[in-house]
Amino acid sequence: MAWTVTYDLDEFRAAAGDFLGARPARHTTLLTVVSSLVAGGSGRYGEQPPVYGWWAGEGSVEGAFLCTPPYPPLLSPLPGEAARALARTLAGDGEQKITGVNAGRETAETFATAWTDLTGAVSDVEQNHRLYRLSTLTPPDPAPPGRPRTATAADRDLLLTWCEGFARETDVLRGDVAAVVDDKLSYDGITLWELDGRPVACAGISRTVAGMARVVLVYTPPELRGRGYAGAATAAVSRAARAAGVREILLFTDLGNPTSNALYQRLGYRPLEDHVVLSFTSAERTVPEQGHPS
Repeated sequence: MAWTVTYDLDEFRAAAGDFLGARPARHTTLLTVVSSLVAGGSGRYGEQPPVYGWWAGEGSVEGAFLCTPPYPPLLSPLPGEAARALARTLAGDGEQKITGVNAGRETAETFATAWTDLTGAVSDVEQNHRLYRLSTLTPPDPAPPGRPRTATAADRDLLLTWCEGFARETDVLRGDVAAVVDDKLSYDGITLWELDGRPVACAGISRTVAGMARVVLVYTPPELRGRGYAGAATAAVSRAARAAGVREILLFTDLGNPTSNALYQRLGYRPLEDHVVLSFTSAERTVPEQGHPS
């Protein structure tokens, strides 16, 4: 078994695409980032070219990663041997500035231990997330007043303001907020909850990949919170995804936010696994942007 590393997205998709698509819930972030790179090009997340890799023996891929600088590498679930071998591979590549790791907790911690042993860096927890999967959708009852509608280009300025607020509060959405909004608008990927013709909340969804899509960018302006609008928007976008034939509807929450975790469970989302974003720091290195916007 060994890692193959490439800068060629098509080569990565040809080698690892079936592996990722076979378990779309477990590979949700890798799949959605790849779909965004296919749609938006290699500069979608930053100026440095993305790097990709897969762990395989004789014809069998058992792990994958991708890195879109300045974000830390995204890792699929990996055997311990593969996580440690990836740390050695990336530590030996002078072109890659590895700033952390984003993965399921066990894989992230195994990689981080190997990385710190190899480099002397210090590992710190940046974010703790829980991945949920929709079981039986249970819309809010009673539902708040209003109705859902698909956001259009006419809503762009409002969405920019809201997404900037989301970025400040969550530390998940970083970088070019306008690019994120424009990407979502390009495939009708944002639903607004509207009251008397006025948008009061939004919920986005990723592109559907391998029968999977993930709810993202759930936001209500602070002055309108506590009225059920975010739950209604999330239920609406979830219902639309299910009606469109999406088999697995997912979302991430911040484990430090009990309100959002309770809300999504009331709507019918059930815990699947925990993820962690770890940052690596040393005397020579500063902490970059963490998380991933897709």
